[in-house]
Amino acid sequence: MSDLIAVVLLLAVAAYASAGGTDYGAGFWDLTAGGAERGRRPRWLIDHAMAPVWEVNNVWLIFVLVVMWTGFPLLFQTVFSAMWLPLALAALGLVLRGGGFAFRKPSRRLTGRRLYGAVFAVSSVVTPFFLGAAVGGVASGRVAPGTEASTDAWANPTSLTFGLVAVATTAFLGAVFLTGDARRFEAPDLVGYFRRRALGSLAVLTVLAVVTGFVTHDDSPYVWHGLTHGLGLLFVVVAGVAACATAWLLLRTPGTWMRVTAVGVVASAVIAWGMAQRPYLVPTSLSVADAAGASGTLTWLAIVTLVALVLVVPAVVLLYWLDTHGELEELTDADLRRGGGDGAAGGG
Repeated sequence: MSDLIAVVLLLAVAAYASAGGTDYGAGFWDLTAGGAERGRRPRWLIDHAMAPVWEVNNVWLIFVLVVMWTGFPLLFQTVFSAMWLPLALAALGLVLRGGGFAFRKPSRRLTGRRLYGAVFAVSSVVTPFFLGAAVGGVASGRVAPGTEASTDAWANPTSLTFGLVAVATTAFLGAVFLTGDARRFEAPDLVGYFRRRALGSLAVLTVLAVVTGFVTHDDSPYVWHGLTHGLGLLFVVVAGVAACATAWLLLRTPGTWMRVTAVGVVASAVIAWGMAQRPYLVPTSLSVADAAGASGTLTWLAIVTLVALVLVVPAVVLLYWLDTHGELEELTDADLRRGGGDGAAGGG
């Protein structure tokens, strides 16, 4: 049962990396869009593309924390005790990012919009970096049961590399999805704009992936061995094939399949990392079996997961489908005035 819950945890992390990463990437491109006039069009697209789904993407993060806390309490205690600082900074960034995005658009003053926009954009880079650094601390084996909080746990070569990879990954996902959104909103100028950024971020991500290989070889030998053998290597190859497919699709007419392959890159990379660590949750000090909670807890967690698969996942998939098909467009002022007029006429 513990192995099953570990797989659930890994898939939930992959889902959050893909869904949440897309939103973080949109914030990255918001930050780099330029001044008010130069960045007006890209930020307009980012606002319209993110508005319907940005909150629901955090469902995956909540699920990760619940599974980790209840299914593997020793892992939860170990990670949050040793790396409370980067995780606290990531949590702060998560809150500030949501607040900045929520308050930016309705703010009537230009200074307020700029302030909230800056908070949203900067937090969209800070949060994935520290989350990636925390993952790197786990992968490097520097975090073990009883480890006290220290800078070395999350500011080591593997952590810093993973943090940069996390930021590059979100930038790649965000650009790919925004390329499709630009086509959906019939903005051909933005299709080319984000297509170039998607290809550029994919190139940067590829370079960082190679650098990560060299870093883990010396700093995280257990994970490096796992990534170059067995199932870990298989998913690394799948991620590479998906990356090539995404680049090829980006050079053609943007469509739905480029989003699928882009998600395949990220999900495969996350699963490769999980396979590389087997049978450990923290190499090489905490195995899945040692970290697992009580058998009764794992059984109920499996039942809750099944219920979520039946009830929650279809609802989230439907939301994504409605969004990508333009069914969740917000009402314009003209729509509201027309609706008000109809209501007035009916009342008369």
